[in-house]
Amino acid sequence: MRFTFFTICFLVFTFSSFGQGQIFGKLTDRTSGDPLEFASVAVFRTGDSTLVTGGITDVDGRYLIPSLDPGGYYVHLSFLGFSTQTIPSFELSKNQKLDLGETQLSPDAQTLQAVDVNGQRITADFKPEKQSFSAESFEVAQGGTGTDVLRNLPGVAINGEGTLSIRGNIGFVVMINGRPTQGDPMTLLGQLPANSIEKVEWLSAPSAQYDSEGKAGIINITTKKGAADGLFLQINAKIGLPSIENYDNAQPQQRYGGDFNLNYVKGDWDLSLGASYQRNDIAGKRVGSVYTIDGDTTTYFPSEGERSINETNYSGRFTLGYNPNAQNSFSLGFYGGVRDKLRTADILYYDNHEEYPGGETPPFQYFNANDQNRRGDFLIGSLDYVHTFASESKLSTSLLYEYTMLGGPTVNRNLGYPDLSIVYQDEYNTNDNPLNGIRWNLDYTFKPSRWGTLQTGYQFRYLNHVGDFLYERKNNETGDFEIVPEFSSDVDLHRVIHSGYLQLDKKMEKWSYGAGVRLEAMNRDFRLQDKTGQLDTTYLYDYVRPFFSASLTYQAKDDLQYKLNFTQRVERETTFKMNPFPEREHSETLEQGDPEVLPEFVNTLEAGLIKTWKDNSLYATAYYTRIENLVNRVNTVYNDTILNRIYSNVGTSHSTGIELGTETFLTENWKFYLGGNGYYYQIRGEFDDRPVDQSAWVYSFNFNTTVTFAKVWSSQFTLNYLSQRVTAQGEDSRFYLPSLTVKRSWLDGRLTALFTWQNIDMGLLKTNEQRITTYRPGEFYTTTNYIQEVDMLLLNLSYTLNRSKNRTKFVKSEFGEKEF
Repeated sequence: MRFTFFTICFLVFTFSSFGQGQIFGKLTDRTSGDPLEFASVAVFRTGDSTLVTGGITDVDGRYLIPSLDPGGYYVHLSFLGFSTQTIPSFELSKNQKLDLGETQLSPDAQTLQAVDVNGQRITADFKPEKQSFSAESFEVAQGGTGTDVLRNLPGVAINGEGTLSIRGNIGFVVMINGRPTQGDPMTLLGQLPANSIEKVEWLSAPSAQYDSEGKAGIINITTKKGAADGLFLQINAKIGLPSIENYDNAQPQQRYGGDFNLNYVKGDWDLSLGASYQRNDIAGKRVGSVYTIDGDTTTYFPSEGERSINETNYSGRFTLGYNPNAQNSFSLGFYGGVRDKLRTADILYYDNHEEYPGGETPPFQYFNANDQNRRGDFLIGSLDYVHTFASESKLSTSLLYEYTMLGGPTVNRNLGYPDLSIVYQDEYNTNDNPLNGIRWNLDYTFKPSRWGTLQTGYQFRYLNHVGDFLYERKNNETGDFEIVPEFSSDVDLHRVIHSGYLQLDKKMEKWSYGAGVRLEAMNRDFRLQDKTGQLDTTYLYDYVRPFFSASLTYQAKDDLQYKLNFTQRVERETTFKMNPFPEREHSETLEQGDPEVLPEFVNTLEAGLIKTWKDNSLYATAYYTRIENLVNRVNTVYNDTILNRIYSNVGTSHSTGIELGTETFLTENWKFYLGGNGYYYQIRGEFDDRPVDQSAWVYSFNFNTTVTFAKVWSSQFTLNYLSQRVTAQGEDSRFYLPSLTVKRSWLDGRLTALFTWQNIDMGLLKTNEQRITTYRPGEFYTTTNYIQEVDMLLLNLSYTLNRSKNRTKFVKSEFGEKEF
């Protein structure tokens, strides 16, 4: 019945376009010849000068206005900083496809003069379907990674563990140049140099044409672009000054790196190359306190010590594009990278004792030397093809293959204190996780008709992830390491997803709407074995489920829009959160997954407005999000001194909030940007036969202000703030990061130096510090304060050859990075 309905829709929209015409053309910069992306196209009726419809240009400066009735029209073409051009009146006949050719816009002299004085421009673009932000407006991110760019967006917050969340949700999908990935966004963004990012777009309510994955929507990153025809080259270098604060870490931290982005376009060929190397160490310490209750005995074990991170990332990217004509384009891409992250937690556990009726045990101290080395090697290849028919219909296909090797050991040694030669326990656990993944897409966009533009497509995804988890403990008598069966396992995950979609979009004079459905069939096969051969279990899970989306926009005035959006999405868990065999994280912590964990299903409804005036813009969005089968990190007591950390479904969450974003010029040389989000968060459900009932208000804001002192000097202050928030078993404290940059440029902007004072504290604040608390009445209480490095000083140098725009497009990971 469902497919019969889809077939009827297909036939209706295919044959509904007769009788209407269309116009198309291209906009370029008269001075440089570069295409103008996001330029406005407005179509007016000749007789009464009423606005009929409109559109914007794509990355190549091209536009297409479909579904025009026969008659007389004229067109206004405009772009910020350029003089508006008018295409004189013309007659459009029935079924005519009229090519208006290439129109060149000249820079507006008055605007150029203002820019010369200010040295600044509007860098945020708020639209009903997405918000766009220029990466250059977040100077504190330069020399860092994609994570440093994204943490400044409205609705986005970063916590003490370096994890990004959007509207309180950690799950979101990252696209690179419009190509979807399914990798862990944090690992993916950590591999992408901030210097290579030109623009970031956030789609909070994606339509059915996009993957259904991602609780908080989709982030699309556009990499820097070079010349329309010629060479673009950017080289960047970073060096960090020695640490100012002393955290008694065993080794000094190192911060340095470099990257380059090269794009060469000649005729039909488009070549992009990129490579980066980054060393980003962070000093820090951890102060914690835990107690557990077993019957009438309470065990206390406070702790304090080093918690530092040494991280190295290096990667290479290559894409070759071939465009033999306007109808066909091919793209071949490869991406390889290595991430090596060493987390050191050398913790002194002191004054450990038990209290029970009638007395207590004497205090006992020991030193825990804990190193976790997490590695990931990636090799990904993709092939893309797009064909545009004479009717303006479009067929595209994409194939991606990925091989990933993940793994890394954790060394956990409990030693005597102060005599470190005493070895109480010496443990070693490691894992090797080879992964193979395939994704294939086939998409078709029908010729625009009076009903709108219809898109349909099919996607196939396959993932196979094998895991060999080995846990060994040293026998202090023999000196040999012996396997610990209850912590060692083999896993084999197979996941197959078939999905198809229909999406209809229509633009009218003041109204525009979209509606779509994505039908998805998933099959998950998870086989679990222990090392003794006594356990061999296969967990099966599958579903066939539609995901609906809809949007409605009303253009009340030229400078005022209203929007209403709805979307349904899903978040699928990784093998790490499915493996029930524990992994030793710290002396007092085991970590494990749930083999029967269910996907999280998400419904989001949002309504808002977008207001613009002169060089200023504002958007406000009210939203409601419901997440079924919410996955949280929860704890149980493993024994009197060890907690078992489990990832499992804990119930349903509800978020009701409002989000604001604005960018405005306070004076000619002072620009102000603010993005804020506040919401009421509730969790209702149960875990381990105990109720889960938590709620609280949460808010965050990202603020920066830029002052231009002269044409070549500017300074920017940035503040990222996240308030206290609740979890299924406790709460996380507030977290904030203030930073300051000073920028100087030479050689007409081709050479720039950026000095950054990151995580400002000066011993007066509690910057880069977060306390995480969990508890279960009558069983345990744990609170840990993570204190990370502040007052970090960095110098970034950048040189650009040919500063005009280019088309660098790099393939990124789909599967493996999610497991890192």
